[in-house]
Amino acid sequence: MKITDRKTEIITVAAQLFKEKGYSAVTMRDIAQAMDIKAASLYNHIKSKQEILVLIVIEIAEEFTNTINEVVSSNETTIKKIERIIQLHIDITLRDANALACLNNDWMHLADAELTYFIKMREDYEENFRTIIKKGIADGEIKNLNLEVIIFSTLSTLRTLYLWYGKKKSPDPKVLKSNMIQVLLNGIVVD
Repeated sequence: MKITDRKTEIITVAAQLFKEKGYSAVTMRDIAQAMDIKAASLYNHIKSKQEILVLIVIEIAEEFTNTINEVVSSNETTIKKIERIIQLHIDITLRDANALACLNNDWMHLADAELTYFIKMREDYEENFRTIIKKGIADGEIKNLNLEVIIFSTLSTLRTLYLWYGKKKSPDPKVLKSNMIQVLLNGIVVD
């Protein structure tokens, strides 16, 4: 499906509204009003609010999935793999925090087939991350701590970065990447 500039604009505006109000509270009329166009004009570019949600959530989920698949199959050290995953989350947050908020908060509103597809990608992503951490523990690169605690604390921090970044005095993106990697890894890297 080709995405036009106007469709991209609609998706961007909708993602911002979804972040502010939640998917359920936003109507096509709200999106049109935010764009200063008539609601009927939206339907020249988008079939429904559900299509917008799919375009937002699935695109980012596929980006996460494709990247972690590359990371898992690479010959890099566990530490390098984790660094790449942290960078991925930061890059997506910096590029489109609104869409990331939508992914985290509104995925459950996806229709049947898309919901099943999303849940599978999310479960596979977490399993791939689990595989990376297990190998790191086995290879002595990561402290032998509870696997699920490592996974939860790392992924929950990364998944909710959009809530914090951009508010008050956020660090420069280069500082954020460098410091986030250090903060998340220093607690689990073997000295």
